[in-house]
Amino acid sequence: MRLNKVVLMNISLVLVLTLGLSGCTIILQKGRRTDIEKITKMKNDMTELERAKEELERRLQDEINDKQVKVEMQGKGLVITFVSEVLFDSGKAKLRKDSYPKLDKVADVLNTTVLDLNVGIEGHTDNKPIKRSGWKSNWELSTARALSVLHYLSDKSVSEPRLAAIGYGEYKPVASNDTKEGRQANRRVEIVILPKTETKNADASADQANGS
Repeated sequence: MRLNKVVLMNISLVLVLTLGLSGCTIILQKGRRTDIEKITKMKNDMTELERAKEELERRLQDEINDKQVKVEMQGKGLVITFVSEVLFDSGKAKLRKDSYPKLDKVADVLNTTVLDLNVGIEGHTDNKPIKRSGWKSNWELSTARALSVLHYLSDKSVSEPRLAAIGYGEYKPVASNDTKEGRQANRRVEIVILPKTETKNADASADQANGS
């Protein structure tokens, strides 16, 4: 009876955390101890990410104030968004040297506060076609930029098995491409710190796709 009461008392917590972590759906069954374990695990994940958010906001305060960087919780995890111009010259995928101190701050947090969490690096562009930079399309450019950030973090001792990179090109905009300001917002690199529950779901999906 006592275990059942604890499960019921934590239903509201599960609902909040489920909304906060996309892809994480938990079905409570009466009297199952694993339900409480899952609730506790999700709560621990959120606490770890909240600590990382506070630390990143402290370290990147100047960049955040200058609107070069955003740090926010999203459904997929803790997202650090860099405006592309902060990291790269136009049409290029080589990191600017003045971007190193900013990425160093992120690497320090990845190597301390969230040492056990995986990290995804996402490259994004606006919808302007590639003309003179030599890239076949925005996919190639966004992927190359994500990989440049990945390799930099790896060089800063972020464990390579924790890292993954993907380029979305122009296909996940956060603003309208009809304005200069909107296109600038869409040209970005997102460093996503993934909760463990999200990582396990992604691994399970990959196993199913591979027929494991």
